[in-house]
Amino acid sequence: MAAERSAGRAEFSRFVTRDPDEARTALSQAFCDLRLSVTGPPRDFRTSMNMVEWGALAVGETGLGTAVRLQAAELGSYLVAWTLTGSFDLRQGRSVRTHVTPRQAAVYDPAADNFVDIGSAECRIISVTIDTPALHRQLEVLLGRPVTRRPRLAPTLDVSRGPGRSWANLAQWVLRERDVPHGLLRQPIFARRFEQALLEGLLLATDHPYRSLLDDPAPLTRPAAVKRVMDVVQERPAEPYDAARLAEIAQVGLRTLQEAFRKNLGMSPMAYVQEVRLQRVRQHLRVADPGTVTVTEVAYQWGFAHLGRFARRYRARFGEPPSQTLRAR
Repeated sequence: MAAERSAGRAEFSRFVTRDPDEARTALSQAFCDLRLSVTGPPRDFRTSMNMVEWGALAVGETGLGTAVRLQAAELGSYLVAWTLTGSFDLRQGRSVRTHVTPRQAAVYDPAADNFVDIGSAECRIISVTIDTPALHRQLEVLLGRPVTRRPRLAPTLDVSRGPGRSWANLAQWVLRERDVPHGLLRQPIFARRFEQALLEGLLLATDHPYRSLLDDPAPLTRPAAVKRVMDVVQERPAEPYDAARLAEIAQVGLRTLQEAFRKNLGMSPMAYVQEVRLQRVRQHLRVADPGTVTVTEVAYQWGFAHLGRFARRYRARFGEPPSQTLRAR
């Protein structure tokens, strides 16, 4: 999934074939470019795939009638996979093999090559593909501060109990919505919130370097000077702020304010202003009509006067140009 999908209603698709070449093409379009070799009886080969796509997520159920071997390049996205029936072995890069079952899911790293051996007939696989920048952003929301590196998730997830099972149940519910006319997942406002629930749920269910921070109690309060600035910027992000004005709002000296922001948010006060503006622009672009709104208009509306600088910051922050976000609606 190279780019984040529209945050609107879910799109449902279905595919069935007995042709290995057609299966390889369909799986490559759904996940990434891959090779497929039939290692079981060719007469038993059959591939079916049900897929639900929306926002930063895609949930699929893939059925395979006989043993196959898959070799895939880097996914570019996170992917969590487990089986409903049967099992398979996964090797990522040079790591040891992971045996994937109905009780243990594999968590694919976005930057690793993958080798999959599906040795059992009638294997049914549930997969959840997650846009990498979206999971990164959701982690920042939960932590309340920027994160410089994408989270590296543990290679396995127990989906038989606890939070892993809860998360897997949520993902499988998505597939049942195909047969519900006018269901909730077809309503954009619900789809966006459910997308957020799955992103947050994965971060709370898996192990990663930031996991203990998510378990810690939330800090009591930020210093009053920091909170005053945050409240004003959140309420009126497009106003022409500079460092002196932010210090005046905070009612402390500039050096004191800068140190307080670095200690509590890991950034300078002006960097916080830019972050809030970028988030507002992105929210605006994701719901705007590209036929009636331009990126330039939205950028100006949220306080960006230098469009070239804005475009570079936007791409660096979200991994895509603002025009792509607007067209993805």
